[in-house]
Formats: sequence, structure tokens, C-alpha cells
Amino acid sequence: MAEMIQEALAGRKPAVADTSTYRPSVPIALMLLALIVWLGFQTVQLWSERSSLRAASASQAVQIEQSQKLRTALDAFAADTARLAAAGNANAQLLVDELKKRGVTINPAKQAQPAGAIPGTR
Repeated sequence: MAEMIQEALAGRKPAVADTSTYRPSVPIALMLLALIVWLGFQTVQLWSERSSLRAASASQAVQIEQSQKLRTALDAFAADTARLAAAGNANAQLLVDELKKRGVTINPAKQAQPAGAIPGTR
């Protein structure tokens, strides 16, 4: 290093390393190794995340089924209330009007399913 500084101060060109022995295969091999390690790490992380999502989905299956049953029961109740309102029941009419004010739509033509049935199945 000191020789290069002295040569630069003297105005001479510094000696250049011999480039004929440079092999690009070593940096390329290191880059390929880094790429393989990175891809392996990403694969393990994604596999772990996938199994976590499957476990979360399986743990929510019971709650989803219960919410579908509740939704079906509420839809049947709302349809019955709408039919009562159409028949002239004042309390049912008041309830339907309040639900409409809050943006809840009731479809009285929808067939009421049993409380345990899942929508879309028979």
C-alpha cells in the first residue's frame, strides 16, 4: 500500500493487479448459494405461515357454523315479522319501520328454513 502511495506521489501509474487470474466463478457461486439459502428460508417461512392459517381456519369452523345457524334463525324471524306487518299487526309494522330506518332489509318472500339448516343446502 505504501508503495502505491509513493508511486502516486511520484507521478507514476500504480501497479495494477494481474487480472488474468481473476475467476468470476467464485462470486457467481456465492451469489447462487445465497439465492438458494434465501429461497429455502422463504419456503420454510411460507410453509409455517400456511400451517398456522390452516389451524386458525379449523379453529373457527365451529363459530362459522353457529353464526350461519343464527343468521338463518334471524332471517326467518325477520321474514315472519314482515309477514305479520303486512297482515296489519301494528307492533310488527313499527319494528319493520325501525329496521328500515337503520338500513336493514327484510325479504319476506324468502322461505324460512329450519333453525339447524345451513343456507344453500336441503
